Amino acid sequence: MNEVGAGVAAVRVQGLWKRFGEQIAVAGIDLELPAGRFIGLVGPNGAGKTTTLSMVTGLLRPDQGTVEVAGHDVWRDPVAVKARIGVLPEGLRLFERLSGRELLAYTGRLRGLPGDEVDKRATQLLDVLGLAGAQHKLVVDYSTGMRKKIGLAAALLHNPEVLFLDEPFEGVDPVSAQTIRGVLERYTASGATVVFSSHVMELVESLCDWVAVMAAGRIRAHGPLAEVRGDAPSLQQAFLELVGAHGHDAGADLDWLGGVR
Repeated sequence: MNEVGAGVAAVRVQGLWKRFGEQIAVAGIDLELPAGRFIGLVGPNGAGKTTTLSMVTGLLRPDQGTVEVAGHDVWRDPVAVKARIGVLPEGLRLFERLSGRELLAYTGRLRGLPGDEVDKRATQLLDVLGLAGAQHKLVVDYSTGMRKKIGLAAALLHNPEVLFLDEPFEGVDPVSAQTIRGVLERYTASGATVVFSSHVMELVESLCDWVAVMAAGRIRAHGPLAEVRGDAPSLQQAFLELVGAHGHDAGADLDWLGGVR
């Protein structure tokens, strides 16, 4: 039985803080993410999105606060949490001297899946993600889009209940982006949960049905997309108002720039 689908929030964060020296990256956030939704964690660069996701997925220990995923405490019960989540982090590091298929085989065995099941799932993922023709090619020779897709395949291989993605479309060509998008939509349609961070509002608006807006380490708004957008013509406009961007004229002090010499 899928625990997340049984009335338990996909993610519950309470009083989460993280400092790096004098800098406060995450400032005491409280957030509950509903299960079975496509959730966008949005904010400008430096808002604290990656730090928050790193703490939620057990990659970075918070200074204060608690995190539960599928009803399990991330730090008290890490094995149970890691069995239920998939993660595609920013700046993905892979075993580059393995081929794409070897990487999936290794990942599946680390997850404790039977060999035959790993092979079957790997074949299906490689095919759906358009990597079948490159499955025996070393990962070191993969393009950015191919690396994102093989990383997504590795994150999905054990069929997690909650999938966390940090800027999954950054540097990805339109064809690969469309492929990734199709896989994620199929995944959430089955009742699973996707949480992904981005600063591209148009992408979030086209994909997500629930969003949390973050700025300066705090949550400024959260809820269903239509609710957060409110009366604004777009999520982009609502976002700019929420984070306090008041339309500073970027070229006002650059009267020397351009023009005919």
